[in-house]
Amino acid sequence: MTDTWNKRTRAVHAGTRRSQYGEVSEAIFLTQGFVYDSAEQAEVRFIETGPDEFIYARYGNPTVAMFEERIAALEGAEDAFATASGMAAVSGALTSMLKAGDRVVSSRALFGSCLYVLEEILTRYGVEVVFVDGTDLDQWKAAITPGTKAVFFESISNPTLEVIDIEAVSALAHAAEAKVLVDNVFATPVFSDAIAQGADVVIYSATKHIDGQGRTLGGVILGTREFIRKTVEPYMKHTGGSMSPFTAWIMLKGLETMDLRVRAQAKTAHVLAEEIKDHPALQHVIYPGLASHAQNDLIQRQMNGQGGTLLAFDLTGGQAAAFRFLNALRIAVISNNLGDAKSILTHPATTTHQRLPQDQKDVLGITPGLVRMSVGLEDSRDLIGDIRQALNAAEGD
Repeated sequence: MTDTWNKRTRAVHAGTRRSQYGEVSEAIFLTQGFVYDSAEQAEVRFIETGPDEFIYARYGNPTVAMFEERIAALEGAEDAFATASGMAAVSGALTSMLKAGDRVVSSRALFGSCLYVLEEILTRYGVEVVFVDGTDLDQWKAAITPGTKAVFFESISNPTLEVIDIEAVSALAHAAEAKVLVDNVFATPVFSDAIAQGADVVIYSATKHIDGQGRTLGGVILGTREFIRKTVEPYMKHTGGSMSPFTAWIMLKGLETMDLRVRAQAKTAHVLAEEIKDHPALQHVIYPGLASHAQNDLIQRQMNGQGGTLLAFDLTGGQAAAFRFLNALRIAVISNNLGDAKSILTHPATTTHQRLPQDQKDVLGITPGLVRMSVGLEDSRDLIGDIRQALNAAEGD
């Protein structure tokens, strides 16, 4: 039935399971274990569990199952596995399917922790990792050689907002029989149809727009039922990266309002980008929805012209100017999360990407003056006023 529903309806109703009490709001099953009617039933359940049968919270839980079913319906995936954090989802999706000798091709513009998983952890266990400029299809074509096991990229990169062509890269990967894993957090389930565009596996940090209010950590891996239950689930349930029932309940509540929140945030982000793009304190503004963005044509096709909720801008005066700007903010806050109801700004060169060598920062465009902004739900007029006065303060000596 959910196949006929639009996304906003799925985000409110899909996957709902009601107990004998008929509750309206989903129940939180705060239990780590489950009771069996007999020893024989316990034996059977450990061989194979049905859709409403559970063994242990690390293996599955009714509240978590509701979240998994709802996000899978929203994303157009066959199945999903909810994880303890976004990075548990990234590392779990990759590690569960790879072994020594496998080859992974990845875009080079990634969140710092994603880079650590690829550069430090996977290579430590004998996985070959090759990085390419994600916006250059010729580099993808050259790097995705026969025998490549996986292709990984952020659909919109963190923090410089490069946009990767999901359909084109997926076609190259599938020609080599490689799986395509897409970290889709900046695009959000609202604006992206990554699976329909060719991705085999979609990963979200539910901590971001899905929760949307900065309350808890969570992640989710989406894909075919075979991949989720035969590859991801055995790895995750034995290594302990599962989502808690309370977190799943928060994420279910977040999904109900996500479409409204994300659309409002993206609208404000676009208006803000237009308002400040010519400010004298800035070298340039990066926002995928602007006509000046290098991949704006791709955004028109891939996200129906929606630029998302994040922008980045480079202050002319470098780190000193960036710090003056951040310290002058009155409404927006300095933090390193994103997708929150509150507008949040961070200085990637000294926070989320500080561990990168300077030459890598230079290649990725992470300059001393670069600031990343996640636009919240404040009144757009108040927010624009706050950013303008902080930019004016950044111009001082």
